[in-house]
Amino acid sequence: MNILDKIIEQKKQEVAEAKKKISLTQLKDAALFDRKTFSLKESVKSGSGIISEFKRQSPSKGIINDKADVLEVARSYEKFGASGISILTDSEFFGGTLRDLLKARNEIAIPILRKDFMIDEYQFYEAKANGADIILLIASCLSPNQVQEFTQLSHELGLEVLLEIHTEDELQHFNKNIDLVGINNRNLKDFKVDLQHSVNLKNLLPKEVLAVAESGIYSIEDFKFLKEKGFDGFLMGEYFMKNENPGVAFEAFINTINSYQ
Repeated sequence: MNILDKIIEQKKQEVAEAKKKISLTQLKDAALFDRKTFSLKESVKSGSGIISEFKRQSPSKGIINDKADVLEVARSYEKFGASGISILTDSEFFGGTLRDLLKARNEIAIPILRKDFMIDEYQFYEAKANGADIILLIASCLSPNQVQEFTQLSHELGLEVLLEIHTEDELQHFNKNIDLVGINNRNLKDFKVDLQHSVNLKNLLPKEVLAVAESGIYSIEDFKFLKEKGFDGFLMGEYFMKNENPGVAFEAFINTINSYQ
């Protein structure tokens, strides 16, 4: 059993427990459930394209930054020009919680991605109730039919969809209603990073699709390479979070890429 299989098994247990504690009716009654969401798709088109991530740890890297405050980091990301913010809400493997998402939502006015392993309809109502604007669908965890059904549900709830793929076979999960396609530079099964593989995969997508490079962007040079190859968005977490002050690191990165333009 690889790490992805372990995560999914754990997630099934977590969702079952969550359903016992908070009903769908309670989620629908949440203060934020009826709020009008922000569009990450439009924000990526008009802004820096960077989706800055708040991530405490990961299975491949261990603890990245368990001292940073989600509010402080989210405010800095917004202040210095992030097109959106990705917040890990998986607890067991990434050290995140839905509380992180809710805290950030109450303080910032740019799109927030709930980054988690979405396998059950319940999680989409959770996302909306806690202030998310967009959700992640990971192709390697889902069937094409599930992606289609979850995309429809997301849109009914006013949420956008970022579909994550890593292999050519996973292109079959794409459908015309997907808002953005994320191409993970890191293989979730063995954690190897290959930027050129992602470029090759991007070139197989319809030209009008907004493509987001995910993970494994470790330098200005990586960013420039992917930008030049036509990526519209860039989901970056570890690059900023490995610093004592992620917001300062993000500001420096933005200033550097602006100097190239």
